[in-house]
Amino acid sequence: MSADPTISETDQCHQTVRAALLAERNADGFWAGELSASPLSTATAVCALTLAGRMPSRGERAPEEPARAAPRNALCNNLIRGGLRYLADHQNADGGWGDTEKSFSNISTTMLARAAFQIAGAANEYRQSLDRAEGYITRTGGIEAVRARYGKDKTFAAPILMTCALAGLADWSEVDPLPFELACLPPRFFAALRLPVVSYALPALIAIGQARFAKRPPRNPLLRVVRAGAIESSLRLLEAIQPSSGGFLEATPLTSFVTMALASAGRADHPVSRKCVELLVNAARPDGSWPIDSNLSCWLTTLAVNALGGDLNDHRSRRGDEAESGSSQGRMGEQTRDWILARQFRARHPYTNAAPGGWGWTHLPGSVPDADDTAGALLALSKLPVNADSREAARHGVQWLLDLQNRDGGWPTFCRGWTNLPFDRSGADLTAHAMRALAVWNAECGMQNAERTRRAIAGGFDYLARAQQPDGSWLPLWFGNQHADGEGNPVYGTARVLEAYQELGLTHDPAARRGLAWLMGAQNPDGGWGGAAGAPSSVEETSLAVNALAGASGQGGQDRRSSLTRGTRWLLQRVAAGKIGESAPIGFYFAKLWYFEKLYPLIFATAALRRAAVGGKEQTR
Repeated sequence: MSADPTISETDQCHQTVRAALLAERNADGFWAGELSASPLSTATAVCALTLAGRMPSRGERAPEEPARAAPRNALCNNLIRGGLRYLADHQNADGGWGDTEKSFSNISTTMLARAAFQIAGAANEYRQSLDRAEGYITRTGGIEAVRARYGKDKTFAAPILMTCALAGLADWSEVDPLPFELACLPPRFFAALRLPVVSYALPALIAIGQARFAKRPPRNPLLRVVRAGAIESSLRLLEAIQPSSGGFLEATPLTSFVTMALASAGRADHPVSRKCVELLVNAARPDGSWPIDSNLSCWLTTLAVNALGGDLNDHRSRRGDEAESGSSQGRMGEQTRDWILARQFRARHPYTNAAPGGWGWTHLPGSVPDADDTAGALLALSKLPVNADSREAARHGVQWLLDLQNRDGGWPTFCRGWTNLPFDRSGADLTAHAMRALAVWNAECGMQNAERTRRAIAGGFDYLARAQQPDGSWLPLWFGNQHADGEGNPVYGTARVLEAYQELGLTHDPAARRGLAWLMGAQNPDGGWGGAAGAPSSVEETSLAVNALAGASGQGGQDRRSSLTRGTRWLLQRVAAGKIGESAPIGFYFAKLWYFEKLYPLIFATAALRRAAVGGKEQTR
C-alpha cells in the first residue's frame, strides 16, 4: 500500500468493507447486529432470576433460609450458575467489573456483581472474587460514589442501591423513596412534575417505589395512605405498559430491576414478574452472559442504509441478468424500505405517551419512539426507492420531529419538555440528526409545513451555536469514550454536527470552521482518532472523523487534505490487517451504561471510505 492512498486503493478497501456490511444483512432485509455482553446486565439478571424463584407471594411465609432456597426451576438454576461463572471469569485485575469486557471498572457494575453473588447464595464459593471486589468498592467510595456518579438522576442510583439492600449489603434507608403514586396521574403532567427519573423509566419508578414502600414506609401518615392507595392502580399501569415480550425497553437491566422490586414486595408471581422472567430467560447467551438489550435492529438498519448511500446491491452475488436489469437492487431496496416502514409507530405509545409517527431502535415490542431513530429512518427512506407509502410515512415522521423540538431549539431523545435530567435534555448529536432529516424531506419531496421546518432548522442551528464547547467541539448524548475526560466523546459529537452544517450548505459558518479545526487538532500521531485528543484510535471514531473531513470540501485547505489522507490511510491499514471490524466501547446506553456493537465499525467505515473514495474521484476530474 502506498504512503498516500490512491483513489484505487481507497475504492478497493471501500468495496471490501461494503461487502462485509452487506453480508450482515439478513434474509428479511434488515441488520440485527450483536451487542456486547454486559457484566452489569448479567449481574442484574442473576439477581432477578434468583429472587423471582425465592421470594414468597403476598400472604405466604418467607423461607427460613432465603439465601439457600432453590430457584424457580432447573433452567433458571443453570442460567444463574452460568451468570456467576461469567462474572467470575470477567472480573478486572483491580477487583472491579466494567460494563463490557473491554471497559474500565466502575462502582455501579462492581456493586451489582457483588450483590449477585450474595443474593444467589454463592458468596463462599466465590470468596476470592468477592474479597477483591470489596477492596475495589472500598477504594472507590461505595454508596456515596454511586450517588455521585448519577447526581440528581435517580433512574439508576435507586435500583442499584435497592439491589444492594436486597443482598443485605445496604440499609433500605439508603434507597431513595420514589413517588410511584405520581405515575397514576395523566402523562401530560409528567414534565411539569419534574419526576426524579427520566421519561423512559416509569417501570422503575413504579416497581422500585413500591419495593421501598413495602420495606420502609414513610413516617408521614398521609403519605402512607396515599401510596398504599396507589399500589393497585400503579400496578395496573405497569401491566398495561409492559410489552408483549416482557422486556421493558427490551433492556435486561431495567427488566431485572422491575423483577427484583416486585419480588421483594411479595409479587414474584404477578403477571408482570412472570413476563419479565420470560424475557430474561430468552435473552441469556450460551456463555452465561446477558447483553444490555435484545438488539438495535432499526438503528443499525437505517445507519447501514445511509452508510451505503441506499445502494444495497452486492455486486459479487448478483446473477448476470439481474446485473443488467438492476432488478436485484430494486427488490433489495424495496424489501428494506418496507421493513423500515413497518417499524413506524402508528398509534400513541402507551409508555411515553408519544404521538404516532416516530421510530424506535428495535423492531421488538419493547421499543420506544425517539428523535435519533426517527431521524435515521427518515434519512434512510429518502435513499431507498420512494413510493406513496414512503412519502406518507415521512410526512408523519417530519411532523413528529417538529412537535418534539424543545424551546431551546434542540431536540431531546424521547419527550419534549423533560429538560431536567439526562437523555431528556436537548442533545447536539440528536439536533444535528433531526435537522438533516427535516431538510432532506422538505427539499426533495415538498413536504408540508415548509415554513415551520425552516424555522425549526434555524432554531436548531441557534442551539448548536450555544452548545458548542469553548474549544470548538460538540459533545454527544448517546456516545462516550472511557479514555476521555468526563467520559465524553467530542470526536463523535463534532463529526455528527459537522455533517449537518455540510449537508445544509453552511460549511463557512464560524461554528463549523471552529469545529473542523478542533477535529483536525484531535487527530492522533498514528493518523487515527479516539473519542478525544490523545485517546487511543478506534475504527468507529476514525471513520466518523474521516467522513466529516471528506465532506468539508473547500474548507481547511491543505491541512484538511493532509489530515484526511492520514486518517484514510489509518483505515486502509486496518482493512489490510483484517482488523476493520474490531469494536470499541463507545456506546452509552441508558444512564451511562457502556456497550459496543459488532456492526458499528463496518457501518462507520463503509460511510467514511465511500465518501473518501468519491471525494478523491471528484478532485481528479
